[in-house]
Amino acid sequence: MIKAGIIGSTGYAGQELVRILVGHRETQIKWFGSRSYIDKKYSEVYRNMFQIIENNCLDDNMEELAKQVDVIFTATPQGLCSSLVSEEILSKVKVIDLSADYRIKDVKIYEEWYKLKHQSPQFIGEAVYGLCEINRNDIKNARLVANPGCYPTCSTLSIYPLIKEGLIDLNSIIIDAKSGTSGAGRGAKIDNLYCEVNENIKAYGVTVHRHTPEIEEQLSYAANKEIKINFTPHLVPMNRGILITAYASLSKDVSYEQMKAVYDKYYQNEKFVRVLDKDICPETKWVEGSNYVDVNFKIDPRTNRVIMMGAMDNLVKGAAGQAVQNMNLMFGLKESMGLDLVPMFP
Repeated sequence: MIKAGIIGSTGYAGQELVRILVGHRETQIKWFGSRSYIDKKYSEVYRNMFQIIENNCLDDNMEELAKQVDVIFTATPQGLCSSLVSEEILSKVKVIDLSADYRIKDVKIYEEWYKLKHQSPQFIGEAVYGLCEINRNDIKNARLVANPGCYPTCSTLSIYPLIKEGLIDLNSIIIDAKSGTSGAGRGAKIDNLYCEVNENIKAYGVTVHRHTPEIEEQLSYAANKEIKINFTPHLVPMNRGILITAYASLSKDVSYEQMKAVYDKYYQNEKFVRVLDKDICPETKWVEGSNYVDVNFKIDPRTNRVIMMGAMDNLVKGAAGQAVQNMNLMFGLKESMGLDLVPMFP
């Protein structure tokens, strides 16, 4: 039985981790960390856990936590995990960080986009980017995993095959992204109040969203050369879900069948990436509550472009589900264990 601790268990991603791990037959949660609710019963913070979890919330004492568990999940704001991780801790326990602290390999880029001083840059090189469909073998041997961001997960998986096969112009990529409000976290912010969000859709972080360098870095690895993109996210009035619509010019003539074969080449054996049938566009409602990413594409011969699309649940495959997928790989378990979550509808 894997003993797990969660720092930040009372945020949206942390609560989703709890929900998934409660149903994971090889894992027991030993530590429900939360700075905001220390000593309060977890089921009082999230009443869906009434008579399911009797534990009280604890602090974020990672040194003590590392003595008690096999894996620590840090579902915390940027900067906290990098201030807590040390060689002593990593020598005792595996860490899966759901923040951005170890995702970007160039510390200067991280500090520029996140406006933070990185507290443990010595571990950035070691950290494995936890996109299982691409870095599976490295994840298996990792002691520190940087769990990918939600927008980067959906964007990368939607575009990756076409970059790997050289089918698109790398200088032409534009990503239009939309997310439900849970992606902004549980903290009180005026922009997330009901009256601000309801009956409204808006772009935000235009040209400056912090997931931009993460997406660029992962696509650049796929292309083996530097890629710059335009990435524009939008906030939509729903709880969960991410929809990616990406555009790029084709670099060669290609038929639907040829492009479909490319997606199948990379994803036909991937349980959690579903390549949809022809002319079916991904929708967030068909992945809600699950670890699936639905992807598809449409070739536009009139403009010589391809439209690449992806949909997923930002709290599951975009955060907690992917973290559990990483944990399974790190401990030699079946990768899908605890993640056989049928999408919820309605």
